[in-house]
Amino acid sequence: MENTKDLTEHSTHSERKRRDSFGMFDGYDSCSEDTSSSSSSDESEEEVAPLPSSLPIIKNNGQVYTYPDGKSGMATCEMCGMVGVRDAFYSKTKRFCSVSCSRSYSSNSKKASILARLQVTGKPPTKKAKVLQKQPLVAKLAAYAQYQATLQSQAKTKSAVSLEGFSWGNYINSNSFIAAPVTCFKHAPMGTCWGDISENVRVEVPNTDCSLPTKVFWIAGIVKLAGYNALLRYEGFESDSSLDFWCNICGSDIHPVGWCAASGKPLVPPRTIQHKYTNWKAFLVKRLTGAKTLPPDFSQKVSESMQYPFKPSMRVEVVDKTHLCRTRVAIVESVIGGRLRLVYEESEDKTDDFWCHMYSPLIHHIGWSRSIGHRFKRSDITKKQDGHFDTPPHLFAKVKEVDQSGEWYKEGMKLEAIDPLNLSAICVATIRKVLADGFLMIGIDGSEAADGSDWFCYHATSPSIFPVGFCEINMIELTPPRGYTKLPFKWFDYLRETGSIAAPVKLFNKDVPNHGFRVGMKLEAVDLMEPRLVCVATVTRIIHRLLRIHFDGWEEEYDQWVDCESPDLYPVGWCQLTGYQLQPPAPQTSRESQSGSSKQKKKAKSQQYKGHKKKRKMPVGKKPVSLSSLPMTGGVRRSLSGDEELTPPPYRTLPAQTAPEAFPPPSTSREFSPSLKTGN
Repeated sequence: MENTKDLTEHSTHSERKRRDSFGMFDGYDSCSEDTSSSSSSDESEEEVAPLPSSLPIIKNNGQVYTYPDGKSGMATCEMCGMVGVRDAFYSKTKRFCSVSCSRSYSSNSKKASILARLQVTGKPPTKKAKVLQKQPLVAKLAAYAQYQATLQSQAKTKSAVSLEGFSWGNYINSNSFIAAPVTCFKHAPMGTCWGDISENVRVEVPNTDCSLPTKVFWIAGIVKLAGYNALLRYEGFESDSSLDFWCNICGSDIHPVGWCAASGKPLVPPRTIQHKYTNWKAFLVKRLTGAKTLPPDFSQKVSESMQYPFKPSMRVEVVDKTHLCRTRVAIVESVIGGRLRLVYEESEDKTDDFWCHMYSPLIHHIGWSRSIGHRFKRSDITKKQDGHFDTPPHLFAKVKEVDQSGEWYKEGMKLEAIDPLNLSAICVATIRKVLADGFLMIGIDGSEAADGSDWFCYHATSPSIFPVGFCEINMIELTPPRGYTKLPFKWFDYLRETGSIAAPVKLFNKDVPNHGFRVGMKLEAVDLMEPRLVCVATVTRIIHRLLRIHFDGWEEEYDQWVDCESPDLYPVGWCQLTGYQLQPPAPQTSRESQSGSSKQKKKAKSQQYKGHKKKRKMPVGKKPVSLSSLPMTGGVRRSLSGDEELTPPPYRTLPAQTAPEAFPPPSTSREFSPSLKTGN
């Protein structure tokens, strides 16, 4: 009995810790909520809290049950694992779905192992552990339907809290941060047509300081720009910042000066300052003459820049996250802001998925692998399913053409490369195979599987591979091969010992664009170890075109080396604009937890090889993901992170505020600014 109790407490504690570190439920994560509230021993007689009388009821087989509401409404049978309505369960503690399960549990000598399989591994019990479920089928189906409704309700609630709990504007203002300009992100909406939008540009926005029953507008100027977000101040407030507010410039309520006149909308000065001037028309003419505003087609450009050619049901080839050396066929399940949720074709329940941007180097057209000699996992599905169709090849990111006829890369050549499974490290690497069209298969020295299943494909022009000596010249720590004892690592000695040669420097990509990034700039960045997550981040170092990205609130060991033109970097406000879920900085409690265990982590880190993927400790809103780890000969399985099903919530607009006292609007806004300039 003690062993069972300890095991149950351990499993429920682990499950609770995993849920708490995520803070948002998706899929079946909340199934185990009630295992923590259920007793872990037979002697417990803990009473179940009464359900609110306001909850709806459902009727099954003559019985009346209350609607499940989180912990108080659902229960998980400790014998068979079925989830159902708590009121329909047996015993005072509501631990079993039927009398049969209750009796079998009491008499089963292997209940400790059953609990372990149900609560720790998540696997179903063995045939010996299964019992006939006496509960009527109708009741079970109704319970499951209600359970799904509860999950959706919880997800909406959690999403709302997460979205409203973090404000880029407050974060920027309170810390005097600077955000990377939109022009740094050519792949993002408006990245190539942002024009001269900057401080002092005037726009027409809703007037929230007004009591009129209808929606009215007033003119505001940009005080500070942070990505897509702008700090605005109503005209007439001068140096008074009391009513300053942040908004997304690409939002539907932001218009160029003159829009109200063209649309027949009234311009009404804010109630707070309506007494300052008797002639608002003259005031606006003086203020707006010579000022800049948005281009008249700005909203149209925003809309066009958010049209994405990839559509659901398209088929692509994408890297196999469990075997980096090969690709698989996947189906586009959804498109959000140009980011694709891909579901591997053989995934029947659509949970085996992978997130990436449509311009990611990890996805290709159907037939790409065969055309260059790359490994490919053939699908068990013999023909395309109805509605699925191959993505046109021209939609994929183009790679630079190279001439392989002269001096070129050869198998066995050494170089330095960013480890795709540990993006904070640049490692000693070897070219394992030369493919067609300039593609190379590369392995991390000392960390390769015997079958080459963790080799990864980089193009010869990739900004993620570097010539021998790159790290030393740029004062970057180079990760030596696992088990290599002659430290500090010296390339000359290593090349001599291994009888190998370095790849010629002239073959590497040396182009450095004028990207515009500066150290300290804020942005939104994909956590490539959990590629469905987009997080608050900072540029902490710049080496030519290489950026060191730090996730705010986390230790430096989670940093990532990313190219300046990576499609996984976005301007501040991108998540709000596209409807993607933004992961806020780690809370203080999480940071303290990190610091307290740093010694243990360093010790563990020294015992594992550098290339092995670290398990990230996730703050609220982040969910650790476990990957299937298959047996492998001669090494440890290295796999790219996958994700459980999660579709970010839709974009939520702030509720319109009630405007105070009315004031007669001027006739037109065009009259105010005869020489108003528009940003290009």
